[in-house]
Amino acid sequence: MKIPVLIAVLAVFAVLRFRRANLLLWAGAWWVGIYVLLRFGFTAPIPASVVSLYMGIVSIAILAYVSSSEERREEVARPLVRFMTDKRYTAFLAATVVAIPALAAANVYVQMNVPLEPPFFPRTIHPASPAEITVHDKKIDLDAGQNPFRQLETSNPEEFRKHVENGRKVYYRNCVFCHGDNLAGNGMFVHGLDPIPTNFADAGTIAMLQETFLFWRISKGGPGLPEEGGPWDTAMPAWEKFLKEDEIWDAILFLYDFTGRNPRAREEAAHK
Repeated sequence: MKIPVLIAVLAVFAVLRFRRANLLLWAGAWWVGIYVLLRFGFTAPIPASVVSLYMGIVSIAILAYVSSSEERREEVARPLVRFMTDKRYTAFLAATVVAIPALAAANVYVQMNVPLEPPFFPRTIHPASPAEITVHDKKIDLDAGQNPFRQLETSNPEEFRKHVENGRKVYYRNCVFCHGDNLAGNGMFVHGLDPIPTNFADAGTIAMLQETFLFWRISKGGPGLPEEGGPWDTAMPAWEKFLKEDEIWDAILFLYDFTGRNPRAREEAAHK
């Protein structure tokens, strides 16, 4: 939370309280204040889609409050009627009538106008993984190792499905916010990320990789990428700090199962 923004909003509310502002002004102040807090009050940026969702809820709540009784409806309507009928405000009323559609048109123009941007330089090429890594004090062989639960797919399908189901839970509790419901890299936080998360549904992503590579990328995240090929643009956290080893392997099983892809075999990787 950005304390200066919070203090500024509270200071405005204090002034309105001191001036004994009417209900209409309070309703507008609450709407603007909450928007300012959501848009500028947090250190980590909140995606625009989430801000729009919350502001829709806030708008409905404020509207319900100001219309919940006849006294409140009259208190809100009184300054509006005076503004529209009092000759002193004719110029301001005319300006408002012109400004509202003009602002709407300007917003449409800005949304449709494509800004000029420099060529996109993505660092999405898969970096070379190390020979081994250490996760939870255990060495993982990335070259010769394999998913310890993959063999259950043929030897014990029922147990294998349990691991896939657990991987589904792990994904939707932790990864869905960035990678999306359908694993296409279109989660609700995608607007705050550059570049956007990996699209697992794309045939050119996980189908081209060994499961041990995914284990490395998930467990070590962006901080674990090699410096030689940098700078790497990624917001991927080091999930080993939050997940157990088995949970990471299960999530990998789910990724392949959901997308219908098969992991790249070690023999295939050795010949390329």
